[in-house]
Amino acid sequence: MVEGFLQKAPGRAGAEAVPKAVIAPHAGYVYSGPIAGSALAPLGQEAEQIERIVLLGPAHRVPVRGLALPGVDGFETPLGVVPVDAELVDRVLDLPQVVVSRGAHAPEHCLEVELPFLQATLGSFSILPLLVGDATPGEVAEVLERVWGGSETRIVISSDLSHYLEYSQARRLDEGTAEAVLALRSPISPTQACGAGAINGLLVAAIDHGLTASLLDLRSSGDTAGDRSQVVGYGAFAFAEPA
Repeated sequence: MVEGFLQKAPGRAGAEAVPKAVIAPHAGYVYSGPIAGSALAPLGQEAEQIERIVLLGPAHRVPVRGLALPGVDGFETPLGVVPVDAELVDRVLDLPQVVVSRGAHAPEHCLEVELPFLQATLGSFSILPLLVGDATPGEVAEVLERVWGGSETRIVISSDLSHYLEYSQARRLDEGTAEAVLALRSPISPTQACGAGAINGLLVAAIDHGLTASLLDLRSSGDTAGDRSQVVGYGAFAFAEPA
């Protein structure tokens, strides 16, 4: 299923430059898998270069002050174990907004659902998995700055967009959110994206590093496999460094 989504991903934005960062959704694959494929497939163009993925998403179930590491050595999927990058952990662990919380990670899905896409796209790589809770955009951007790296390091922000609105209403809200993201205009609110905290931090970092944003895909569960009376929105965005 994952390989099928990646193969069918539209090859629009990202043709000139493989993205430094992407935003990808994290719902059940039948709903958001095609859009996640659109976001993550472009990374495959430089799979041999990419060694590390900085992976950020929202803490849905357990409150977190700042950003939470899991305190584990790896994440296991049916495709194998993805190691947590100990060097990157060391780079951020002394920041006051970074904590370790196995309790926050244990019930959380938003990071894990991206891993099979990354495994199918990149093969071997390590991750820095961080759940973003009550954190300012500056605090998130400070963490990203510590681990920015070069072409060997890419950033994946896991976030859905609008939640449980009627199809046309959700489309209007998501189009407005997409317009703001493309303009690197923050803040994005939690009603626009559950991963707003991580997105806002990325937007700050994107401005600092001169990244340009492009839209790869914008759909909802009403377009894929869901009832249009209540939908969840999904966007795939790419952020490229200057040539």
